[in-house]
Amino acid sequence: MTALRDLRQADTTVSAAVRDGAHQPYEYVRRELVEPDWRRFPGWSGVTEAQWRDAQWQRVNCVKNERQLRKVVGDLLAESFYAELLADQEQLATMSMLLPPQMLNTMAPTAEAAEFTEAFFADPIRRYMLPVRSDRDPEWPSHPHSARDSLHEAEMWVVEGLTHRYPTKVLAELLSTCPQYCGHCTRMDLVGNSTPQVDKHKLALKPVDRQDQMIEYLRRTPGVRDVVVSGGDVANVPWKQLESFLMRLLDIETVRDIRLATKALAGLPQHWLQPSVVEGLERVARTAARRGVNLAIHTHVNHAQSVTPLVAEAARTALEVGVRDVRNQGVLMRGVNATPEALLDLCFALQGEANVLPYYFYMCDMIPNAEHWRVAVWEAQELQHAIMGYLPGYATPRIICDVPYVGKRWVHQLAEYDRELGVSYWTKNYRAGTERSETEDAAAILSRRYPYYDPISSLPTTGQQHWRDHPTYEG
Repeated sequence: MTALRDLRQADTTVSAAVRDGAHQPYEYVRRELVEPDWRRFPGWSGVTEAQWRDAQWQRVNCVKNERQLRKVVGDLLAESFYAELLADQEQLATMSMLLPPQMLNTMAPTAEAAEFTEAFFADPIRRYMLPVRSDRDPEWPSHPHSARDSLHEAEMWVVEGLTHRYPTKVLAELLSTCPQYCGHCTRMDLVGNSTPQVDKHKLALKPVDRQDQMIEYLRRTPGVRDVVVSGGDVANVPWKQLESFLMRLLDIETVRDIRLATKALAGLPQHWLQPSVVEGLERVARTAARRGVNLAIHTHVNHAQSVTPLVAEAARTALEVGVRDVRNQGVLMRGVNATPEALLDLCFALQGEANVLPYYFYMCDMIPNAEHWRVAVWEAQELQHAIMGYLPGYATPRIICDVPYVGKRWVHQLAEYDRELGVSYWTKNYRAGTERSETEDAAAILSRRYPYYDPISSLPTTGQQHWRDHPTYEG
């Protein structure tokens, strides 16, 4: 608990310079992007630039376990780190390990050998991509109301993998794999390999049959105009298959927005720089423009260290071939980016150096073993206030609470808030998912209040004791 307490104090401490009025709360300084030198790792000391830029080399050399991490990092890491990593994998991790070299290379990028272990433990990207046991909250690793499918997306499947949650928008999960696995993955019940803690669900249909059913549903449901194509990560869909699906979407007259969801733009930008992918993306983008459809890429970057020249090159290449926008949907996480400085540094790197629009920061969802990452609603509100006025208005991200059964809400849109018990209440203005088939009066559905829960460790002493005494409390 001491480490968590210290981290929270660091997240909320106001600098002496700000207190004495000498400086702005945040001072903007332009920083040019840098690709960290991968040769600092013993296992990659002989890797050439051509190899590094090769997507297939990146995929083949992903780090999937402790043995492979040792092979790359060697004695730079003390045994204490490997012990903590193995303990987490065996006892707490909801995602298996999968790190492309590109992503591992952004961790502790400037640390000297003597300080590498300490810097690696403290690194913000390591904290969410390669979690260890000591990161987790020892008393409340999970909230009592956490769930594998915390947003209940599978309940809203109209066909396998197609979530119709919002009136005019759907989420198409084409597959259940990614080029990299984030520790906080909101789809941890489906995405990736099973872990000792989580036996993952499996998609049953063949990809071609799943896609046929999705297209058929969209053709007979003209009220849907916006399709998020995701997974998993679309970078793991063979390009010809993905292009075929996108062209079929573009043939549906009522579809007006298509968004491709891929963290790989940051984790494996080499994929999006392959000539075959670039050429195919240009064909899709030209077709979309000709038919008046907005085609965008949505990526997932959580810290400024992830924004390197290769990431900027991949984003600009997509824009050059006709993709309308490249936008970032990050996740707000304690110890990663939950300070005004970290958020603004990231947004300026994205907007100013990589042509990626800062769009959303989601509060980390209520999945198991994620309490150490989550922030309270009031903390998110303060962060939203703190970042206003620095970025252009169109590039100032909204901080979002994705409320189960409600959907995305700005963090100030709550209806009521019990700060002591950490329960906020939210309403909505449409029937979501399965509610569209309910016979209950629409007014009754729209007047419901839906609870969302702050991390218990963020509550005052009385609130924490309440949850110890009443762990099934629903508010």
